[in-house]
Amino acid sequence: MTCPVLARTREVTAADEDLVAAFHAQCSAQNLLRRWGRTRLTPRDLARLLAQARCWVGLDTDEQPLALVCVGPVTAQPGVVDLGLQVADDHQRRGIGTVMARQAALIARADGAHTLTAFTHRSNTPMLRLLERLGPARLTRDGPCVEARVALHGYAPDTHSCPRAAPR
Repeated sequence: MTCPVLARTREVTAADEDLVAAFHAQCSAQNLLRRWGRTRLTPRDLARLLAQARCWVGLDTDEQPLALVCVGPVTAQPGVVDLGLQVADDHQRRGIGTVMARQAALIARADGAHTLTAFTHRSNTPMLRLLERLGPARLTRDGPCVEARVALHGYAPDTHSCPRAAPR
């Protein structure tokens, strides 16, 4: 199935510093702070992230970045990976994050993971809904945040959904 907004994804490398910066330039300070705990991701931050996790960027037909997803191992929990996801502000709520998260879940499962986890603010209902679309999520409250855990065994993504074209 061809997706009208998200043309392709590819793995991020250290050489993609400018591409990641261009992606983050499309994200509000508020959303960067919510995702990264800061309003700017430095080259050193990217290098540290890539040393611990696998990341993919979602690109449109003009090769412009729309989203970034990462999965990395959770310390002292073999087979458990953490999901990090951000979609550029103007491209949210079009299914891009769901497609990117499904790809990350498939790759994590192929790499031997049995559980995907994400930590988010409990008011982040779009992310919580996305996690439920990946499979039944077990939610554990931690103050104002929630840890969601999704079992990856038997994971079969919905191959019929893809991002909708941008409204004109």
